[in-house]
Amino acid sequence: MTTPLAGIRVVEFGHYIAAPAATQMLADLGAEVVKIEPPSGDQARGIGAYGEGIVLAYNRGKRSVVLDLKRPGDRGIAADLIARADVVVQNLRTGALARLGLGPDEMRAANPRLVYVSISGFGAKGPSAGRAGLDIAAQAESGMMSINGEQGGDPLRVGFPIADVAASYAAVQAVLAALLRRERTGEGGVAEVSLLNAAIHLQSAMWGEWHVSRQEPRRKGNGQATVAPAADLVRTSDGTIVLSAYTPDRFARLCRVIGREWMIDDPRFADNPARVANREALLAEISQALGGLRTEECLKLLGEQGIVAAAVRTYREVAGAADVRAGGVLTTGIGPDGDRYPIPSLPFALDGVEPPADRAVPRPGADSDGPHWA
Repeated sequence: MTTPLAGIRVVEFGHYIAAPAATQMLADLGAEVVKIEPPSGDQARGIGAYGEGIVLAYNRGKRSVVLDLKRPGDRGIAADLIARADVVVQNLRTGALARLGLGPDEMRAANPRLVYVSISGFGAKGPSAGRAGLDIAAQAESGMMSINGEQGGDPLRVGFPIADVAASYAAVQAVLAALLRRERTGEGGVAEVSLLNAAIHLQSAMWGEWHVSRQEPRRKGNGQATVAPAADLVRTSDGTIVLSAYTPDRFARLCRVIGREWMIDDPRFADNPARVANREALLAEISQALGGLRTEECLKLLGEQGIVAAAVRTYREVAGAADVRAGGVLTTGIGPDGDRYPIPSLPFALDGVEPPADRAVPRPGADSDGPHWA
């Protein structure tokens, strides 16, 4: 079966995560991607292990062309590539490509079928359009950090660049929607994605809860603020699990399976408001019941009763997990030096589509001297 984006040509002007991650997904769906890098390379290429990890994660199977866009000749090459492309994805500073004559208005005038997607920190229309906008800024200003952390503690960022990744997913959705519209109308389009917008959108349920409760969401640690037990940690004899059993039927099942049926009628635990108010006592009982069991024993015991429970796993444990292996969640990448490494593949399975494996990350400018399109 033909890959969904076979024959689609993508030009990327990307640094770090948001744009490169978006075009990586497009490449995994069969698109040809030419990554335009400045003479110094993608900014992620020179910042140590974190940056090299970004490069390995989001640049497999692309072609790298080094262009100095300050030079008219190189701008002409970029314009020619865009004129023959279906999609542009870029996350340079707002307006940078437009000032060079490579913005969406100029490029779509030359190529009306072009889909042009720009990713910024705060959007292109507000007072922060010109601000530098890395992931941490979006986490902070989206409200995300205000609800993440221990009760009474400092705000915490999510432990990975979640706003960048969310923006990359939004960009891919925009590309696919625009390509579908183009099939119907023949016209491309322009899409704007911001890290701030994506980070706020991730919290839609919290916005709904804010409206219903009329209370500002606050940091509560691992437990969910209005239900219990929900997303609560329980120590086992060899690790940690999280569990949720806050509906009446599941809470009753939990009480029975851990041998504490009396908790069902205890006024401290009779409903969610009571359990939230007495969460410490609730977790003490659950922990005492499960603490002597191994993690896998807990998962089996609770899972057989339809209770949501999961082990807290390290990356090494995740890589070896049976569900991860069975689902083909990880693929094999090849670094610029030929080293092989496990890396997440597409976040979904589509019948007849196998994302290409064993695709190499190019060195900066590896394809500058060759034909840019096959």
